[in-house]
Amino acid sequence: MTETLVLGGGCFWCTEAVYVKVRGVTDVESGYCNGHTVSPTYDEVCTGRTGHNEVVKLEYDPAQVSTRELLEIFFVIHDPTTLNRQGNDAGTQYRSGIYFTTPEQAELARALIAELSAAKAYGQPIVTEVLALANYSAAEDYHQDFFERNPYQGYCMAVAAPKVLKFKKTFARLVRD
Repeated sequence: MTETLVLGGGCFWCTEAVYVKVRGVTDVESGYCNGHTVSPTYDEVCTGRTGHNEVVKLEYDPAQVSTRELLEIFFVIHDPTTLNRQGNDAGTQYRSGIYFTTPEQAELARALIAELSAAKAYGQPIVTEVLALANYSAAEDYHQDFFERNPYQGYCMAVAAPKVLKFKKTFARLVRD
């Protein structure tokens, strides 16, 4: 039986590029969530006026990869201390967010944030929002598997590829065969 967890860690191309490599993740879909417009387009989300976040929806087998492990990866591959920004990508659509589908996921997320905060892991406060998943819709087809289809595109080489490499080095035990 699989579970669903949705994460916003900046541009969904970069986040998706990592999670498709994680053992136990059975599906990764780029999309938009927690805004007020129904089924927004990419262009609408980019204006920042829909309230949506660029996210990846993960389907995973908890017998192979735990929710905590997925969250640990999340906190390594993006900066959870910058409000509405990841690198050069700025706007509310790039905010750090964990969108849970079960109360247990919410509890785990809040506990991990408290643990990282107590350890002063980032030297700055963590601004990641933890909210129930709402108003999710898949991104357009051309966003799906973007890094896999465009590994030599400039943004992918500069931003996504280093995240994938960091994941592989930090979480070698979780890299899909």
